[in-house]
Amino acid sequence: MKQRIGIGFSGGPNASEIVACVKLAEQLGYESAWVAEGHGGDQFAVLSACAISTGRIMLGTDITSVFVRTVPTIAMAAMTVDELSKGRFILGVGSSHKVQVVPEHGVAYAKPLTRVRETVEAVRQLVRTGNLHYEGETFTIEKFDLWFTPHRPRIPIYIAAVFPKMTALSGEIADGIILTRSTLETAATARIHIADGAAKAGRDVSDVTVTTLLPTAVADTIAEARDQIRPGLAVYAGFFPRYNQLMANQGFEGEAQDIARAWKAGDREAAIRAVSDAMINETSIAGTPEYCLERLDRYRQSGVDLPIISPFARGPAAKQAFETAIRACAPRN
Repeated sequence: MKQRIGIGFSGGPNASEIVACVKLAEQLGYESAWVAEGHGGDQFAVLSACAISTGRIMLGTDITSVFVRTVPTIAMAAMTVDELSKGRFILGVGSSHKVQVVPEHGVAYAKPLTRVRETVEAVRQLVRTGNLHYEGETFTIEKFDLWFTPHRPRIPIYIAAVFPKMTALSGEIADGIILTRSTLETAATARIHIADGAAKAGRDVSDVTVTTLLPTAVADTIAEARDQIRPGLAVYAGFFPRYNQLMANQGFEGEAQDIARAWKAGDREAAIRAVSDAMINETSIAGTPEYCLERLDRYRQSGVDLPIISPFARGPAAKQAFETAIRACAPRN
């Protein structure tokens, strides 16, 4: 059986460089390529370029925030990439983070679990019927109709989840779940909550694909790879309270507190130094090519259907860092 693997982009390379990297990933047998948004460019525009430049690889968002785009906008963007890719698109959605949504976009943030549920329901309705009237707790759409015919009446939707309630919601209504910064124990625990959600909806739990984004760095030595990973982990644990809590829950409470304290004080270097080797080892793919391949296999064996490598690289060498990781982690038949 061919090894399943994806590649995720969350800033660093520009749009043209991402397209080149996705073409390389397709040539090397990657199953899917995923583009975040945040501060890295318009994900749907980048994925559209990838769609017309490739022929087999699946393309997804990881993730689209349910707060910063309206439901019709999300749905039309998804249908556009789906049509250009001839049905190779996966819509990954999530609640994003209050620390991003409010100050960076000027949008109110409330009831994230309900907002995700209602967005999934409304997007599916619009794609399926071409018309939308929706009265929910978090938004109301009086009337919206499509002026084109979608490529297909149903697009797979994955939900990003960190904690049990959103994980259970994924089992209840989604085609897949997008975990992040997982340990080798994460998938087994997540599957329990996914099963609870699936049972509530009378679904088969096997219908839910378990994916996880894994910070990845490939280098000649493990120590060098860890140093490449450290800044990204510091950013996520320092800036995002939810990820800080996730890392604390994973057994790194001391590191999480130290990173948050340094980040709040504006001392980025101290935050980076507070990222321990143990934290990197448990939540990332960081090492030589051989080590990375072995680590990916262990994630697959732990219950992850699709590991998604997610390099963190900024600056002029970002594209090279992504290409190195893509080549090193390519599936072996």
